[in-house]
Amino acid sequence: MSLTAIWSLVQTALELGVICSLTVLALFLSYSMLNVCDLSTDGCFTLGAAVGAVVAISGHPWLSIPAAMGAGMLSGFITAVLQTRMGIDSLLAGIIVNTGLYSINIAVMGKSSLLNMNKTETIFTKLKALLADTPLAGYHELLIALAAAALVILFLALFLRTRLGLAIRATGNNPDMVRSSSINPIFTTTVGLCVANAFTGLSGCLLAQSQKSVNIDIGSGMVTIALASLLIGQTFMGKGSIAKRAVGMVLGSIIFRLVYTIALRLNMPAFMLKFVSSVIVVLAIAGPYLKTQLPMLKKRLTAGKGGE
Repeated sequence: MSLTAIWSLVQTALELGVICSLTVLALFLSYSMLNVCDLSTDGCFTLGAAVGAVVAISGHPWLSIPAAMGAGMLSGFITAVLQTRMGIDSLLAGIIVNTGLYSINIAVMGKSSLLNMNKTETIFTKLKALLADTPLAGYHELLIALAAAALVILFLALFLRTRLGLAIRATGNNPDMVRSSSINPIFTTTVGLCVANAFTGLSGCLLAQSQKSVNIDIGSGMVTIALASLLIGQTFMGKGSIAKRAVGMVLGSIIFRLVYTIALRLNMPAFMLKFVSSVIVVLAIAGPYLKTQLPMLKKRLTAGKGGE
């Protein structure tokens, strides 16, 4: 394989990794900060893709960004209401919203399971035209993805230092203490989920415009991929500032996509890719634990040889 072909594969993995890292950053806020496992991610991702595609097809590519984020916020709000106002467990609330979004997404897509955007002007085609005949020609998708990820990281780094951001973090750590401090955990949970799902909707919108199509299953398995990327990022970056940890989320997403790309290049059957995702998740989760157990295993092996 030539260097050009290898770089093309790496560039594609980088583009997909950075775009999907927005969903990882959403889980970073909801799962790591707020301590809520939001299983509506798959449906919300597809919702952002569908809304963004429909708005772009209607001739408003730039408007598709806030529209997709607004749709994601609405999804997060409904999930939060089910949890905080109706007493439904967070996992079950996410499953309920995810199930309902399947029908809503098809309705948004005009009762179709597929939208074609080959002839649609998107934010990517606009930047591609601007960068034509420049050294950055061909990198329009990566540049937009990096810009979006950088803005989200900057927002999180600033937002989570504010009074509301600190209240959201405190809610995830100890909701009982938050209540005793006259902070409404219902409000902080709702805001946290709305912001997180706005990022998920943005991620779906960018992926749809990048791929120039939307399938009803575009978000299938996204929560698994995002969770694996989050854990990989935590393993590599460890603890630190919010900005450092957020950068780790992006790095984890890129690493996951690179592993995925390698699996594809090994001529692995398409039906095995979900299995690959599951294996990566297991390794990401069990990796830190196995790392701590490795010295003990070495001691046992040494002791066994010494006994012989």
